[in-house]
Amino acid sequence: MVHGRLIALALMLAMFIVGATAVRAGSYEDALAGFTTDTFSDTADAIDAVAASGNPLAAPLLEALRDGRLTFSAKEKKVFIKTADGARLDAATGKPLAGPPADDIDTVRLNNRLRNLIEAALGSLTLMAPAPGRRYEAAQAVFKSRDAAALPALDKALAAETDPGVKKALAEARAAIILQSDDASAADKIAAIAIARGRGDQDALALLEGLPGNLPPDVHKAAAAASEKIRSNLAIWNALQNAWYGLSLGSVLLLAAIGLAITFGVMGVINMAHGEMVMLGAYTTFVVQEIVRQRYPYLFDYTLAAAIPLAFVVAGAVGILIERTVIRFLYGRPLETLLATWGLSLILQQAVRSAFGPTNKEVGNPSWMSGAFELGGITITYNRLWIICFTLIVFAALLAMLRFTRLGLEMRAVTQNRAMAAAMGIRTARIDALTFGLGSGIAGIAGVALSQIDNVSPNLGQGYIIDSFMVVVFGGVGNLWGTLVGAFTLGIANKFLEPYAGAVLAKIAILVLIILFIQKRPRGMFALKGRAVEA
Repeated sequence: MVHGRLIALALMLAMFIVGATAVRAGSYEDALAGFTTDTFSDTADAIDAVAASGNPLAAPLLEALRDGRLTFSAKEKKVFIKTADGARLDAATGKPLAGPPADDIDTVRLNNRLRNLIEAALGSLTLMAPAPGRRYEAAQAVFKSRDAAALPALDKALAAETDPGVKKALAEARAAIILQSDDASAADKIAAIAIARGRGDQDALALLEGLPGNLPPDVHKAAAAASEKIRSNLAIWNALQNAWYGLSLGSVLLLAAIGLAITFGVMGVINMAHGEMVMLGAYTTFVVQEIVRQRYPYLFDYTLAAAIPLAFVVAGAVGILIERTVIRFLYGRPLETLLATWGLSLILQQAVRSAFGPTNKEVGNPSWMSGAFELGGITITYNRLWIICFTLIVFAALLAMLRFTRLGLEMRAVTQNRAMAAAMGIRTARIDALTFGLGSGIAGIAGVALSQIDNVSPNLGQGYIIDSFMVVVFGGVGNLWGTLVGAFTLGIANKFLEPYAGAVLAKIAILVLIILFIQKRPRGMFALKGRAVEA
């Protein structure tokens, strides 16, 4: 008798479990019909029902809907998922479909409200995902959506979370929901305000400033204090971000100006074609990448390593050719030199237009220069970071060459006193040619770096030639340390002025300040020493 009752109870329990599973499966399948009516309201209801069903196919379906890969047939009342490779899956079963598609296939339409619902639903579904990165992204999605329906899943995820970073993100998402809830107590809202203040970013500030006006006075007071604290912190981070942008711009200016500082300091030549040496380096990078793309695509990440020496050789050889055929006949005639090099710049630009066309050329970033990361409240891109490091390496190598090599010694001697250097047996004509080639080669290397952050076109160098001259004159003609300090000073000053004056007025203001500075110190910040220099 007892055994019979136990068996009956077990059968009833099994039938209940099967029935519950069938209800859940049916609720998911029933929800799919909402995607076939092509109305935003039915689609919104279907999103909520799919997310609440707990079906393992819910997350892939919502991701397909978000990415525009969810289609339907109104005649057949069926929904299909399109995969990345073009295959079609039945959204109800997840199995591939064979045969031609129906003749009325259409994509499920979305609007901004539906996109927010999808992000909130995906956030709730992936709060318990195995990967910490997925859970963190889900917490961020819930924070932005502030969907109260996600609160039970959020509490469950918080209780089970062990990763400190993800746990913090989950607590912030919960605080955002609490602050928008009408049922939460004042104490809970004040605790949520403290969590939002700890987050301290622009999203947290928008959350606190968007609180309704019917809250208790103590809650409003806590929110106002937290908002003021976040604004102060954001102002500091904004200043640090501008300083980073200034360092980034300064590294670009240093790369573009360092070769000009050498030729201007040693030879006294105002080389208006210096920007075109930068352009030649950028186009060398483009040619290297095109060859690799067509023949050796698996070596793409190494294209910059190959382009750097090639750009130095190409630009350096063109520089030596210009010095030997044009400039050496114009020493001591600065106006003629300026006009001649300006004409050469036009010739080089037209030659590149004829060879490559007038449009911008695509130069890609290697994988190790792509992306960005957060450092506190600062966003640092890898390509800018690598350019700063590369600039400092080039600068250190150039200093070592000038200090420890025979060529460097002879260049310094010619810079300080050309007549005495010639009397001591130094072939000044040879030094002039090598110096011009070295400066042009460094400009070519600068073009490799600039190709990663700027458009590669025949006019690339024109955007940097004036700034390069300003850096050289401001830092001190021929002084590399002055060029370094001048480049970073002008870069940082420019980025701090831009938010207030705009890009154009900021450059004008910098130019005026340099003119005023040169009136007081005509030789720049770091003037060279020597009899000829002081004469």
